[in-house]
Amino acid sequence: MLRFVYSPRFDLNVADLRLALINYLLSRQREEDFLLVVDDRSEMTDREATRAAEAKELLDKFVLHSERQLYRSEARNRYQQLALHLLESGKAFLCTCEEKSEHSEESDEEDPRRYGGRCLRLSSEELRKIRDENLPFTIRIRKPAETIVWRDLLQGEFHAAPEEVDHFVLRLSDGSPSRTFADAVDEMSNGISLVVEEERHLGEVPRQIHLRRSLGYEEEITYAHIPPLLDETGRKFSPHGAPSVKALLAEGFLPDALINYLLRLGNESLEGVFTLPEAVESFELGGLSPLPVRFDLDELRALNREHLRRMDDRTLSLIFGFADASIGRLAKLYLEEAPTIRGLEEKIRKIFSPKNCKGLQGESLRLLSEAILSAPYFPDFDAFENDLGSRTGLQRETLRSSLYRLLTGSDEGPALPELYTHIKSYITEVARCQH
Repeated sequence: MLRFVYSPRFDLNVADLRLALINYLLSRQREEDFLLVVDDRSEMTDREATRAAEAKELLDKFVLHSERQLYRSEARNRYQQLALHLLESGKAFLCTCEEKSEHSEESDEEDPRRYGGRCLRLSSEELRKIRDENLPFTIRIRKPAETIVWRDLLQGEFHAAPEEVDHFVLRLSDGSPSRTFADAVDEMSNGISLVVEEERHLGEVPRQIHLRRSLGYEEEITYAHIPPLLDETGRKFSPHGAPSVKALLAEGFLPDALINYLLRLGNESLEGVFTLPEAVESFELGGLSPLPVRFDLDELRALNREHLRRMDDRTLSLIFGFADASIGRLAKLYLEEAPTIRGLEEKIRKIFSPKNCKGLQGESLRLLSEAILSAPYFPDFDAFENDLGSRTGLQRETLRSSLYRLLTGSDEGPALPELYTHIKSYITEVARCQH
């Protein structure tokens, strides 16, 4: 089984989605289940509960269906029992030292400096005081006796000395598990075979290995840590500072284009325009670059344009409230200047909205509108234009510029003959003036 861990304290972003996509693809290639883990170790606020629901809906929109979902709030007893087991077996100890941050996502919920060891051997009197005065405490695991060696599929071989693993926190002072402990327990409990995470979690691996060994878990888990995404200036996004998936969809990017772009980033095994089912066949974990990759909105727009261009014309028209392939082809005329659904929607809405027939061109616009509303149907643009010229008396240059504004609400864009081909069936609806 493979898994993707989502924190509801933040909106699902493109770095999250990239990680979920990679885990999903590998689960399908390996014919294993895909597990969605919601990291709600502390009680969720209403906003966090909404984010968790939205994240599940977004993953479904991208067809990343998980066979199982795990909410960590529902597994608190398991975390607690295993922490107590380590405590009772002498492999862990109570600690009253102050925590840096109880739910930090940066590293491991505690100060990255080495633990001083003050609570390693608490006396019976000190332990009784913790119990009687109900003092806040954490549970820390004792550091390993030997160096831990492991190999990452993307990053190579690593060695972590006992001092690097350190006496790290299992249970926070509020009773919730640390992220590292929750990850290790979930991986054991659900039979996770391969963990693919961001590079910033690389330091947690020896701690998870130490935890599993301390709990007697003998199954091997393989790790692969992917490099981070960079912003357009070449700087690393903060852990949850990458663009929101919800915002990009609202802007008019297609799920298929986002899938295509995120899987292509730093990946030699995938190129060109493809869909998720095609990626399942071609994706290779070893094809991922070990170097950070830049998230470029212009590149995403270009790829979104290609997916829109390949979309079935009638299907595209349905997005704008039509069921007519001609409207889909009309929208595609604007792809160079409007490579997103929202941009195309604005173009189509402008065409089908009544036009402002006031100002310098007002009289010619009104003349053309009246002529069109009373004219017969012309399948050919030249015949249509000639009829308007003879009935309005407008010179060709004035007629063309005014007609363009009447039909599109703007002064430039695709050529009139091409536009007319796609809107001629709607010409009396399009050529209206505001009243």
